[in-house]
Amino acid sequence: MPQSPTRRGRPSTLTAAVLAAAATSLAAACTSAPAPGASSSGATARPSTTQAPTTPRSSTPTATTPATTPVTGRTTTSTPATPTSCAPAIVARMSADERAGQLLMVGLGSGTSRTSLDALVARRHLGGVILLGGWTAGLDAVRATTRHLAGLASTADTAGLGLLLAADQEGGAVQQLRGDGFSRMPSARVQDQGSPAGLTADATRWAAQLRAAGINVNLAPVADTVPTSIGRANGPIGQYDRQYSSNPDRVSRMVSAFIAGMRAGGVAATVKHFPGIGRITGNTDVTARGITDGTTTVNDPYLEPFRTGIQDGVELVMVGSAIYSRIDAGTNAVFSKAIVTDLLRDRLSYDGVAITDDVGAARAVAAVPVGERATRFIEAGGDITLTARPSTVPAMHDAITTKARTDPAFARQVAAATTRVVDLKLRMGLAHCP
Repeated sequence: MPQSPTRRGRPSTLTAAVLAAAATSLAAACTSAPAPGASSSGATARPSTTQAPTTPRSSTPTATTPATTPVTGRTTTSTPATPTSCAPAIVARMSADERAGQLLMVGLGSGTSRTSLDALVARRHLGGVILLGGWTAGLDAVRATTRHLAGLASTADTAGLGLLLAADQEGGAVQQLRGDGFSRMPSARVQDQGSPAGLTADATRWAAQLRAAGINVNLAPVADTVPTSIGRANGPIGQYDRQYSSNPDRVSRMVSAFIAGMRAGGVAATVKHFPGIGRITGNTDVTARGITDGTTTVNDPYLEPFRTGIQDGVELVMVGSAIYSRIDAGTNAVFSKAIVTDLLRDRLSYDGVAITDDVGAARAVAAVPVGERATRFIEAGGDITLTARPSTVPAMHDAITTKARTDPAFARQVAAATTRVVDLKLRMGLAHCP
């Protein structure tokens, strides 16, 4: 297996696809299944986690004319043209508080008032919100909430940048948005019984529903491979049929198909949970035991689905909280430079937005002080820290700004991370060049 994919330029913005998706979504009317209750954005499926970009990666967007196949969404591009992103200029004008806010995404529970985060978004200049806890009242109810959240964006409160509004919409046990207007999504294992072309068509329809509900980021698909020798003993994925297959090549094809459908429907996709949590037994959201993977290496075939997503231009990569003893012994992946920078960014050539799994409530990182969970992720090479608990945001925000004031090297990492986030928002239509 090649150690690093060929670096590719970004495709141009999907303006036509976005408009078409919006039109399609207005006509969508489906029903949804009850799914088990709350899930954070990644490692757990607890009994119940809009404008979108098109994006392969490069440190700055490039003017290219991609050719995209309808099934896989893989792109080929010409030689990148002169970089055109104004993201660095936007970031240069932002205050330290505003930069820190763009690197945080906070959870809004289904039983919580839609206005409950207003003061937090304004005071901490937050860049994103994820809907958690199982929203069962249907599309119109979600849309009312996302419309309010989107309206919080302003020059004073969010540096003039729109919010990333996310949901966990994988299917099966992890489908946070349900009720009238949302299709009942089967588990990944069931999705895998069909063809990649069929999954792309389904994912396009699901993405249209998300866009109609005001969601612009889906924290899916799962790119983890669970070996048959572990199966349902794998707490975070196998137990809930969240994996497509035990064959990483098959997982790669279906991950590619799902991403293509999200893109066609105008929603940003996220591959998770890098570098793979299919070989552990413990669920990192609820335990710090059984979360060490003693098998995965930097040349592992189980990395292939992530490599495929990166080559296909996935908009975000979620980094998990497990520990990989053959890569960086004793260090959670989200805090590991060897994993986030050396493996993800350098070896796999990913320079898009990296986001954590939930580190607000997750037991796997409970021993790390709350503020350090954000600063250590940035130091490792990451961008957005996701926390399901709004109460943890002040500590994280303060930790980022305080360290940036006293540590020039860290301040440069914050600026680089914020630039990647702003660049994504530019391609999603959530920011605009002056």
